Amino acid sequence: MEKTLLEMKDIEKQFPGVHALKKCYFGLREGEIHALVGENGAGKSTLMNILTGCIPFDSGDIFLSGEKQNFTTPKQAQEAGISMVHQELNLMDNLTVAQNIFIGRESKGLFVNDDLINERAKKLFERLNFHIDPKEKVGKLSVSHQQIVEIAKAISYNAKIIVFDEPSATLTSKEITQLFKIMKELRESGVSMIYISHRMDEIKRISDRVTVMRDGEYIGTKDSSVVEIDEVIQMMVGRVIYEEHKKISLIEKNTPVVLKADNYKSMDVKNVSFELYKGEILGFAGLIGAGRTELARLIFGADPKESGDLYLNGEKVDISSPYKAVVHGLGYLSEDRKRYGVVLGMSIANNIVLSKLKNYISRLFINENKIKKTAEEYVEMIDIRTPSTNQLVKSLSGGNQQKVIIAKWLLNNSDVLIFDEPTRGIDVGAKSEIYKIINDLAAKGKSIILISSELPEIIRMCDRVLVMYEGEHTATLMADDINQKTIMKYATKQ
Repeated sequence: MEKTLLEMKDIEKQFPGVHALKKCYFGLREGEIHALVGENGAGKSTLMNILTGCIPFDSGDIFLSGEKQNFTTPKQAQEAGISMVHQELNLMDNLTVAQNIFIGRESKGLFVNDDLINERAKKLFERLNFHIDPKEKVGKLSVSHQQIVEIAKAISYNAKIIVFDEPSATLTSKEITQLFKIMKELRESGVSMIYISHRMDEIKRISDRVTVMRDGEYIGTKDSSVVEIDEVIQMMVGRVIYEEHKKISLIEKNTPVVLKADNYKSMDVKNVSFELYKGEILGFAGLIGAGRTELARLIFGADPKESGDLYLNGEKVDISSPYKAVVHGLGYLSEDRKRYGVVLGMSIANNIVLSKLKNYISRLFINENKIKKTAEEYVEMIDIRTPSTNQLVKSLSGGNQQKVIIAKWLLNNSDVLIFDEPTRGIDVGAKSEIYKIINDLAAKGKSIILISSELPEIIRMCDRVLVMYEGEHTATLMADDINQKTIMKYATKQ
């Protein structure tokens, strides 16, 4: 029987208004990859942040190789051989890739030796088989490459335990395959890993065992080789989730066109045209780098275009900025919700009314009661899980943060909503709730553009799909033609 390397017993943690962990247990064996799963808000990241010294815990015990531990800083955990790749990127945009990886370890003298850390970073990426320039400023990298830098940073500590918190959420399928190859090599060298993911298919693919958490409690541990995914999901959510794919378009032939884009062009988009009907869910599909988000940002006025015309309800409009887009009834839910969707340090109530704040100001005073009443209406309407609308958004799960953004655009009464990766980093239970909200909005006549890298999501939700490849529009598929094989055919231009 494998030797236990780590045990966390009866871990308790409370935040104001939230009992985050309730006598929680987790055990890790030497040389295993152990998946840790649960809905958003289940306590997974909190438990791992306690393990790595990022936050204190109220009670319980942590044993590492049989010795009791209580890490009060990440540095203490790193010195004990524990590193973590955080779900939320923790990099400094103005520093280079190498400087981010080796920050605090640049040199032993008074001066930073950039040549040395550049060489060390280069060798690290060669070992990982990722091609990233160590001298590049992190702020210029894509989100997926920033995630790879985080992974390289964690591995650079030569840890005996590495915690991966949603590392694949922003990676391409090719990058995920390479990550799993690295993880298997690390396991063979004796490194133990904890892998947090909402992608159920990855559990069977990479892990040896899986532990399930729900509502801050330990539910159980199963061998990944024998457990069925449906059983894991039921343990996670406490109920059976069944989602049927859309087989036919719900849009009738005489449905009016709400939005028409004509020959949109930029550095990343090549003369793309499309129409969006009233009450339709139109998918944008393609591989990372296909230009899906870039096209959406052009439509929303967030990026400059070289050419292209936009028509709303048959009338030509000039949308050269997000402000003008909002005025014309467009809403955009960014793939990076923490950077562009919410203000983490503000309350739920203030986030919801932010774009309509002038409606809550009278004679230079903000009407807090009116804000509270409005927020409570939307919290109830779309079931935002929170003890109070005064709760800071940063304390919410990813799924509930996404609902706050949706509430903001609903309050703005947007007729066209662009959802860019709406379920990225969200568990299966919260995904089902987001899908229901999107379908309800479409049923009420809202027109939806849905951008997703998860093909099952596109297939399940969309009436039509616009497929892109390297900025080109390669196909438009109707609901009965939407399947993974056909989408990939046009997404790879084969």
